[in-house]
Amino acid sequence: MNRHSNVFDLALYILQSEGEMTTMRLQKLVYYCQAHALVWDEEPIFYENIEAWANGPVVRELFNAHRGMYLVNQNHFLRKGNVRKISYEHSRTIDVILEAYRNEPTQWLTEETHKEDVFIKARKGLEPLDRGDRVMELADIAFYYNSVLANEQTDNKESSEENEEWWMES
Repeated sequence: MNRHSNVFDLALYILQSEGEMTTMRLQKLVYYCQAHALVWDEEPIFYENIEAWANGPVVRELFNAHRGMYLVNQNHFLRKGNVRKISYEHSRTIDVILEAYRNEPTQWLTEETHKEDVFIKARKGLEPLDRGDRVMELADIAFYYNSVLANEQTDNKESSEENEEWWMES
């Protein structure tokens, strides 16, 4: 059950779990947590818009709160966020995403978002460095990630079946 958590609740949760990080990294982790929650939990963690900026997906409210900063830690969001508003289901999703991306460089996270059809769609007609504030619709994000995760499951199943066939033939 979503207790109407917001982007600051998620940001605080991430920072309490991962410690101090760049604002760019925080924005990417917020995006990936939201994207996976839409698929796995079938419900958004927060309802603030995600916009397709030149450097990737950004939640403007979060950006405004950390504007001008390079690094942030949990102290920056203690007054705005409340981790208790994050549902149990969402906390499980967030933990999986944080673990999956923990060792990935921030630049890699940024480059990955730029490859995604949902980001490309939102930036259509803009040059790579053009400013833009087009919203990445939750339905588009969910559709994209449903297809990506379905393809991954199919690939994993086929790989598993190939390994099983190899094992039986040996």
